[in-house]
Amino acid sequence: MSVLILKNIPSEGPGTIEDFLREKGKDYKVVDCHKEDIPAMEDFDTLVMMGGPMSVNEEDLYPFLGKEISLARKSIDEGKWVFGICLGAQIMAKALGAKVYRGPQPEIGWYDIEVTEDGLRDPLIKRLAIHPRAGDFWKRFRVFHWHGETFDVPRGAVRLAKSEIYPNQAFRYGDKAYAFQFHIEVRKEMIYEWLAAESVDMEQIRKQTETVYEEYLGRAMNFYKTFFK
Repeated sequence: MSVLILKNIPSEGPGTIEDFLREKGKDYKVVDCHKEDIPAMEDFDTLVMMGGPMSVNEEDLYPFLGKEISLARKSIDEGKWVFGICLGAQIMAKALGAKVYRGPQPEIGWYDIEVTEDGLRDPLIKRLAIHPRAGDFWKRFRVFHWHGETFDVPRGAVRLAKSEIYPNQAFRYGDKAYAFQFHIEVRKEMIYEWLAAESVDMEQIRKQTETVYEEYLGRAMNFYKTFFK
C-alpha cells in the first residue's frame, strides 16, 4: 500500500495516521498543498485529505482545493481507498455532488457522535465504536471536533454517524471511501496547539482530553488497522 496524504494547512497534519503508517512500515507521502504541487494518483492506492480552516467553497482564494476535489472524484471512481477528515470530508462531499455550507454553530471540543443504523452494519465503523480496552460496542462515544461548516450526504452514499448539532458526521461512498467530519487523527499536543489561540474554556477541554484521549487513540488505531490494511 502507498498512501498520499494532502495537508491543507501546516498545523493540520496527519497526526496519529502518520504514527500508525510509520509504525507499520507502510509507504506514504505527505504533501503540503500550499507549497507543493498535488501529484497524480498513479503511484498511490490510497488518498487521505486532512482538515483546514478554509471553506471548500473558496476555490478562488485557494486554487489547490479545486485540484483536490477533482483528485478525490477521480480516486473514488477508480476504486482507490479515500479518506477525508473535516475539510477533507467536505471536499469528498463536494466532489460527489453534495452541498457544503455553514452549520448552525461551531462545534469545537469533545462531543458525542451516535452511530446510525447503517453505521452499525459498517465493518470499519464497528472497529471505531468498539471500546479498545473493554471490548464492548458503544453506539455513542466522544470524538474531537473543530468545524463550523457541514455537508449534505451525497446521493448514493451511506450516512454512518451523527451528532446533536450536526446530523451528518460521517459517510461512506461505495466500499472504500470514508468521510469523517470529526478529527480522528489528533495527537494530544495538536489539540492544545489548536486551542491555544481560541476563545474557549481551555481548562474544561484539557480535563476532557486527559480523561478521554487514550480511549480515543485506541479507537482511532483500531480504525486504521482496517482502513490501511
